[in-house]
Amino acid sequence: MNFIYNCLNGDALMDEVDDYVERWSNGEEGEGLELHEFLGMSWDEYSLWGTRPSILSVIIRARRNGIPLDQELNEERVALAARAGSTEEADRLTAWLKRIGKI
Repeated sequence: MNFIYNCLNGDALMDEVDDYVERWSNGEEGEGLELHEFLGMSWDEYSLWGTRPSILSVIIRARRNGIPLDQELNEERVALAARAGSTEEADRLTAWLKRIGKI
């Protein structure tokens, strides 16, 4: 059992991640595990989450959908382009995403 698993099963909420980190830090749980392992994240997921905590919902959504995190991020970027205020704005955003290799 880990944080991501518990979120997917409805046994934990995303805003409880700090509680899991605290329990690991205090040595209450996760003995012998690195924090990312205790949370149930890959190193890449953990690295992203550490620099951009809001990515947690995307990590969980990717796991729920059974797809790689990169694919979920790409789908989110395309959805952002689709919500652009104008066709020109959507075209610029789509071109930018292609230029940086995200779609």
